[in-house]
Amino acid sequence: MENDSIAQLRSWYSYWYEQLEFSSDRCTITSSKTLCIISEGFIVDILILGSKPNLYLASTSKLEYLHCVRKTRGSTSSILISIFLLVVIFTLPTITTTTGNRVYGQANPMNLAIADLPNIQNIPAKKVHVGDIDIAYKMLGRGDPILLISGASSDMNAWESSTLRDLSLNHTVIVFDNRGVGNTTTGSKPYTIEQLANDTDGLLDALKIRKADVLGYSLGSFIAQQLTITYPEKVNRLVLVASSCGGEDSVPKPPQFAHLQSEIVDKALNNVSLSQEEIKSLISASLGSGWIRLHPESLEDIPEAQDVFASVSPNTIMKQNNVGMHWEATNWNGACDELARIAKPTLVITGTDDNAYIPHENSLIIAGKIPGAWLIQIENAGHAVMSQYPDEINKILQTFLSMTTTQPE
Repeated sequence: MENDSIAQLRSWYSYWYEQLEFSSDRCTITSSKTLCIISEGFIVDILILGSKPNLYLASTSKLEYLHCVRKTRGSTSSILISIFLLVVIFTLPTITTTTGNRVYGQANPMNLAIADLPNIQNIPAKKVHVGDIDIAYKMLGRGDPILLISGASSDMNAWESSTLRDLSLNHTVIVFDNRGVGNTTTGSKPYTIEQLANDTDGLLDALKIRKADVLGYSLGSFIAQQLTITYPEKVNRLVLVASSCGGEDSVPKPPQFAHLQSEIVDKALNNVSLSQEEIKSLISASLGSGWIRLHPESLEDIPEAQDVFASVSPNTIMKQNNVGMHWEATNWNGACDELARIAKPTLVITGTDDNAYIPHENSLIIAGKIPGAWLIQIENAGHAVMSQYPDEINKILQTFLSMTTTQPE
């Protein structure tokens, strides 16, 4: 006799199956509330439901969302997994941490309470000398190493506590300050993405880490890509959040937003205070229209400029803006083709409302070019997707890291 969970899954399956229409190369969803995965030979902890042997339904233990999976048979093309998340089916979300959820494919259920969330600021920082700089870093957890590379204007303390907690359950998590940020010195070498990747490689060497999973967010994702290209032997799996591989195929940010960023850099360099309206524009672009519609209170308390850029000097703000613009420019070949040749297991995550900082279409380009890439698109999320939907991000990370395999050394 079926238990209640399986019976409910079958009931939901019967409904959602009527909403699906399959084409030869993708799964077309007639309802935006459905999630779709297209995969070749992709099976997790999935029940085979219904009479169609190539159709699967998967769910977390709390049935928080559904996955409709179509197996593409007889193909050697890349695995493209595109998930359009309706973040919570039943109620609108708030940014809180839930407990007791088990992600399919994860070895152990998570049962830590909110009180167990690590406060990264309470972990003492250490330093190692790498080239011409001293890099500040922190480590927590145990297991295979995963390196997190921060975005622009952010230091290592900016990562979500729940993400650090979940990753540290079965990984040694390394966070650090990029060159010129926080407690890492600026040095004298040119500030380029290539040099930032060299710094990151040097950190791994100093910590005697031969190979690591690498997660990069925003500017950090550019560094992660360059690290993978220059030092492929150091990268196990690659996670790119709010990213672009740049070059002639990339989608540039809107000119008006690029102009706003340049104005803010100029004001920072000349010690001119930013207006509340300028900061509000940055925050609005980071959150995206969908999030603001669901959470209008997000724009009620606008921080001061010194709080937004507390961990980075005006000179570093300028340098980070310059290297970001150079990477996103269309006058070079971009990194996608080189990443495709290396073909590391890659997870690409974006918010569908990231239309200003790094337009979300760039993530589709990355996933379309890298063989076997997973693509996750989260509705009502902007550039700040990791802080907007940390629980969903954490489950996706756990699933990807537990399911993918890499080539032996």
